[in-house]
Amino acid sequence: GPGGGAALENANPLIYRRSGERPVTAREEDDELPDSIDDREIFDILPGREGRAGPGRAEGGRAGLRSAFLNPAHLIRSINDPEHPLTLEELNVVEQVRVKVNDAESTVAVEFTPTIPHCSMATLIGLSIKVKLIRSLPERFKLDVHITPGTHASEHAVNKQLADKERVAAALENSHLLEVVNQCLSARS
Repeated sequence: GPGGGAALENANPLIYRRSGERPVTAREEDDELPDSIDDREIFDILPGREGRAGPGRAEGGRAGLRSAFLNPAHLIRSINDPEHPLTLEELNVVEQVRVKVNDAESTVAVEFTPTIPHCSMATLIGLSIKVKLIRSLPERFKLDVHITPGTHASEHAVNKQLADKERVAAALENSHLLEVVNQCLSARS
């Protein structure tokens, strides 16, 4: 991890079973039909389909929605934990029930639950989730990434940092921090 041999804060985290892949409906397969974004789509991905969206944020309003989620890089369930060789889903840091999407109002809210109340990685985890959403969703979406209420000692301070666009932008200009975030977002080998 980023600690370079330092002792882990949570050496023996509980590991949870991954939820199954969602079935793909004929309606979702039809590129001609409008398709709204839902909670599961933010959490998950349609299996077996390749994305058509280029780098950066997905294009356009509704036309680019489906392609934004077809690239395996565009989902939060498989974001890597910065400390453990596990995903945020496997550590129960992110759960589909804690993802709220309102496609009509272009809002996405994601609550995440650090594994321990004093987790020093909470801001980094939240930043990784936020960056994944920024890179994956059309720009019309307003993003809210925050700690599940009552689950972290510094919940208010972390949430304030994650909600501050200037602080997020400044954090992403730090090359070391960006490298750590990109490691969290990269596919495990």
